[in-house]
Amino acid sequence: MIHSPKLDVLALAAHPDDVEISCAGTLMLHAAKGYKVGIVDLTKGEMGTRGTPEIRSKEAEEASQILGLNVRHNMGLPDCFFQNDPESQKALITQIRRFRPEIVLCNAPDDRHPDHGKGAVLEIDSCFFAGLPKVETWWEGKKQEAWRPKHVYHYMQDRLFIPDFVFDISPFWEEKRKALKAFKSQFYDPNSKEPETYISTTAFWEFLEGRAREMGHYIGAPFGEGFQKTKMLGVKDFFDLM
Repeated sequence: MIHSPKLDVLALAAHPDDVEISCAGTLMLHAAKGYKVGIVDLTKGEMGTRGTPEIRSKEAEEASQILGLNVRHNMGLPDCFFQNDPESQKALITQIRRFRPEIVLCNAPDDRHPDHGKGAVLEIDSCFFAGLPKVETWWEGKKQEAWRPKHVYHYMQDRLFIPDFVFDISPFWEEKRKALKAFKSQFYDPNSKEPETYISTTAFWEFLEGRAREMGHYIGAPFGEGFQKTKMLGVKDFFDLM
């Protein structure tokens, strides 16, 4: 993977494909504006019903090219069984300090898959602890400096929440679909012999489009992606708001 010493936007995800489902359009929008964007996946999704870690790794690589990422890293925490413990926190803090993002996007705080809510808490805590100088971490033999992202937000996953703000991703909708289709083992494929799952049906594709259209409807756009704040947002005047 391409190494980027400094990212503008870093998306954290419990599983490969979480970001593609939830905020791929937003990442592409920022990449198109020249911002450096990346993803850190906590696990390899090895407990998923379909596919294998090796297959999903290749699919994530293909999706990363479509998204225009500067970097993607997989931490290899145990799928389903990772915890918000000191060991996992330090591992994630190491990546946050490695890429020094200004903005971090996290899993949904409450969702259908327990790893999403659990991941959100691990991600939020690690973003805070990454700013504490007395929390020591090392990367490539060098002690890391403390770094705390300026802003942390939650992207929307399976469960609906009322977003605090919505990005217009209409110009990137078709590219988002391509990034999702890169995960051939996970989503609808009429030729697949794998067992059917919650996300492998045509109904799930229709749900994703319906959700994107609903979010877009909030802001008068064809397609959107919604986010939830973790702290109060401030503006300097009304014209900062769309």
